[in-house]
Amino acid sequence: MTSKYLLFPIMMLLFNSCSHAQESIIADGAELTLLSADFEFTEGPAADEDGNVFFTDQPNNRIHKWSVADSTISVYMENAGRANGLYFDNEGNLLACADENSELWKIEENKNVEVLVSDYEGKRLNGPNDLWVDALGGIYITDPYYQRPYWERTEKEIEKEQVYYLPAKGEKLRVVADDLVQPNGIIGTPDGKTLYIADIGDKKTYSYGIAEDGSLDNKTLFTNLGSDGMTIDENGNVYFTGNGVTVFNKEGQQIEHIPVDRDWTANVTFGGADNKTLFITAMDSFFSLDMNVSGAK
Repeated sequence: MTSKYLLFPIMMLLFNSCSHAQESIIADGAELTLLSADFEFTEGPAADEDGNVFFTDQPNNRIHKWSVADSTISVYMENAGRANGLYFDNEGNLLACADENSELWKIEENKNVEVLVSDYEGKRLNGPNDLWVDALGGIYITDPYYQRPYWERTEKEIEKEQVYYLPAKGEKLRVVADDLVQPNGIIGTPDGKTLYIADIGDKKTYSYGIAEDGSLDNKTLFTNLGSDGMTIDENGNVYFTGNGVTVFNKEGQQIEHIPVDRDWTANVTFGGADNKTLFITAMDSFFSLDMNVSGAK
């Protein structure tokens, strides 16, 4: 029999647990805000340490910048290598999956471009699509094949659509996952222990353990849903794109769906002054949504 003196604390604990579980990740009263629809196809949003958000308009070969200071959008770079996915490295350089020649670029603050990856064992990559940087500065790259109208080539040089890892210490690019149909979205946890890879071609997403040398192990099905781009918040919730934005908790349970009035949602990231604004690229548009959670650092 439960003592009457224990009943109240137990009830309060249950109430607080339920209240916390039911709290929305979206800020109270927040609505999806269209920031601009002046593009052809937006992709690859990435925030710098100040909260400015950079994203691509791939068909127009541009990288744009949303400014945290005044919420304006400007052209950051023309002739941007048909950049797709973007991510900032640990020194503040903007990394770009430069799809035009299937390269990985490092764009320095002065906009000087260094080509970090141009091939794998002498063969042209399929088309670097998305990327994530670990705490050591190593870079994970997904490499699906999507035939582009601006390419002269019409077939792969590398048959498998793989995931690669570029170590930070000048080592060679190496394959870390070669058993996926079409890897696309990718994001890791801040502690550097888990990497999520979306196999959009097989409509599945897997979690992997990350070893000290950057290799992957313990491949585990996370959910039966693929994704284009992905991001993660401070609580470990993973944000998927495609049909709007779908959010899963660390256990792979869906906890939220954010409708986006476009045929396809390509990518998503956190940014803004407090890192609590979700930025979404979808078709010709760029959106924002105020959140109750911050993006993972």
